Amino acid sequence: MHCVVAVPARLESSRLPGKVLADVDGRPMLQRVLECCARASAPVAVVLCTDSQDLIDRAGSWGFAALLTSPSCESGSERLASVADKLIAIVGVSTKDTLIINVQGDQPFIDPGVIDEMANEFARRTPTPEVLTPVYRLSADKLHNPNVVKTLLNADGRALYFSRSAIPHVRGVDPADWHTHITYWGHVGIYGYRADVLLHWNLMPQSLLEKTEKLEQLRLIEAGIQIDTFPVQDEPISVDTLEQLEQARLFAANRRDCT
Repeated sequence: MHCVVAVPARLESSRLPGKVLADVDGRPMLQRVLECCARASAPVAVVLCTDSQDLIDRAGSWGFAALLTSPSCESGSERLASVADKLIAIVGVSTKDTLIINVQGDQPFIDPGVIDEMANEFARRTPTPEVLTPVYRLSADKLHNPNVVKTLLNADGRALYFSRSAIPHVRGVDPADWHTHITYWGHVGIYGYRADVLLHWNLMPQSLLEKTEKLEQLRLIEAGIQIDTFPVQDEPISVDTLEQLEQARLFAANRRDCT
């Protein structure tokens, strides 16, 4: 398959407005995301998808293509779905041979190797996954943090559910000790979409689970779309709160690159 990385971004984030332009050791966070994605070898292009002309202009000054989307999009996946035909055209092959990798605009240290690994996983799996996403072993201190999304897997590594709560519930055990009874998985928040899935996004109604948890991937689960996973070693750094932004700045000051 041939792939494109699409980065959905908006300025009016509900929890931390303007976060994609927040300074992270001398560069806007969004610029860091785009530059990290560009270090991956698999994508034919890295494209910003946004409803902000300001962000489009900035992306151009950083050397990246951008697509203007509607301000009414309620999730990153919906934003990409609204321009899926244009993303497919950028790749330049048939829809069935196109992989669209959704990288959030608030992951300033996304590992380019994970993007390449996702492309490789799509290429080697038969049948080709509808949706693929990376997961990681969740540490005990993050288990009950609602800002950290958890993934419940079946024996084949397919996602059964995503939640802001710790799943599964360990009955009769102090929640502080749940991690000693079972492996918990965190969700990296990157999605690899077979292009036809995004083209049909608007045919899937917004689900009650999606609205309740505020997790867009639950629309897919309720619609019967299979989400495959693959494990990665490193816990991602995503920025949803001011505290996480300060942690990202400290990390950047000590590391100064995205590899």
